[in-house]
Amino acid sequence: MTTTQLRTAKELRSLVREDGTVELSLREVPIPDPKDNEVLIRVEAAPINPSDLGLLLAGANMSTATVSGPADSPIVTATVPPAAMGALGGRVGASLPVGNEGAGTVVEAGPSADAQALLGKTVSLAGGSMYAQYRCVDASVCLVLPEGTPASVGASSFVNPLTALGMVATMRREGHNGLVHTAAASNLGQMLVKLCLEENVPLVNIVRKPEQEEILRAIGAAHVCNSTSPSFMAELTDALAETSATLAFDAIGGGELAGWILTCMESALGRSAGHYSRYGSTTHKQVYLYGGLDRSPTVLNRTFGMAWGVGGWLLTPFLQSIGPEAFRDLRERVAAGLETTFASTYTKQVSLVEALQPAAFSAYVLQATGEKYLICPHKT
Repeated sequence: MTTTQLRTAKELRSLVREDGTVELSLREVPIPDPKDNEVLIRVEAAPINPSDLGLLLAGANMSTATVSGPADSPIVTATVPPAAMGALGGRVGASLPVGNEGAGTVVEAGPSADAQALLGKTVSLAGGSMYAQYRCVDASVCLVLPEGTPASVGASSFVNPLTALGMVATMRREGHNGLVHTAAASNLGQMLVKLCLEENVPLVNIVRKPEQEEILRAIGAAHVCNSTSPSFMAELTDALAETSATLAFDAIGGGELAGWILTCMESALGRSAGHYSRYGSTTHKQVYLYGGLDRSPTVLNRTFGMAWGVGGWLLTPFLQSIGPEAFRDLRERVAAGLETTFASTYTKQVSLVEALQPAAFSAYVLQATGEKYLICPHKT
């Protein structure tokens, strides 16, 4: 069946209602005709990243989820806690498309030369609204995948790879000598280990389980600290003293971990200070919160001097700050390493319908290490 015959297609939507619930459903939406420099992509693969879950689930308690509607178009309803509803006023009543990134085949193109050149190509993009069977975007946002690369391999070519590259670039721009990364056994964390080995960047990895330690050591990580170990603080301080890392990217967000990292950085710096200052080291120590695996308050016990900072870090503002030429260079580097440095692995591939079944959403909502899902919109 050609796209000219198919006038509508399915798209996953998220709707927050005034009654404090979120509704996930499939909508039949028109397939637009590409204009000018636009291309129409048959979306074949789109990952579920932690960054997608905020929009998709709206902070809902998925243990309250119920599924209704017909088998081929299920409707998931779950309760949003009152505390979360306060931040959702701008989207109440609006049915929003979901999915940051994905990949697929260009099946139609506008009249421009750039658009026509993409016809039949497998491309990846971060165009938003990717949990859909078709997506129409400007040709300029598409990354052509190496010939023979399947969409499933290129689907995660934006968020995690560019985040890893962005972390290393931020370290260099801000004058730090090494990195600390939490939740480090994730797909992103494994990419960062490989990248830092290639770039000769000292990296301290923080995990929570012995099996996660082994995952990272198996791919060459030199410094892996388990935050549940009784000797965690001492081991982290030793690793920081050896690497001189003074910049951390924290995916956890809540709890005391960010403060512990700053405390250990200060202790490591104190070993080589040569003198005492009641204000602590003059070397700036920075923790960027880039995720929210722990939604509790971030707790800082001020035991790390005065030269420190805690802030937020997001990929999109970073990419905007480096300009289009540098962005293009990063994307080309990702394309070259999709099956090596920036390779992603998936627990399961699901259809749009399967993504709304309890077996799937009960798993991907946990954001567990090694539990990454891939939505294949045309899978039956």
